[in-house]
Amino acid sequence: MGLADLAAGLEVTARQEDRGVATVDARDTPLAERLAPYAEDLPCSLDAAAALLDGYGGGTSVGGAASAAGVPPTTAAKTLHLLGVEGITPLSPLAREVVRDWLDGRLSRTDAVELAGCEEAEFALGVYVETHDPLPGARAVANGVALGGDAAVAKRDALADTLPTDLG
Repeated sequence: MGLADLAAGLEVTARQEDRGVATVDARDTPLAERLAPYAEDLPCSLDAAAALLDGYGGGTSVGGAASAAGVPPTTAAKTLHLLGVEGITPLSPLAREVVRDWLDGRLSRTDAVELAGCEEAEFALGVYVETHDPLPGARAVANGVALGGDAAVAKRDALADTLPTDLG
């Protein structure tokens, strides 16, 4: 029995209601204020951190978000990592293991950089990511920005032409 046989005689009798895109919108308090508890632990100002989260959450690269926030890309990557944004590392999984081996004293730095197959700056950022855990509770603030607010509306509007309008 094929798919056509299974679907024989089926018909749509009701239309699905379009309820829009679900988002988390935590804009009651400005983002910089919500980041205030983490100010002492961040490598940039609260306004820059808020701009980084907005830019990166809106789909901009780390470098693009850094430029818009007025901070160096490395500072942007460190900030995003501390705020719990996933995947902020320039290193492959194998290179991350090499960094861990170097941190454990099993390799010299020169050997580790060579084995990791990256530049010094990438290695240094990878070391930072491996040695600094995200700030407790910061991920909830970062996720609120990444999933909602103006960035989500902008993404939805940008993709509007690709979404079906007739779901019935």
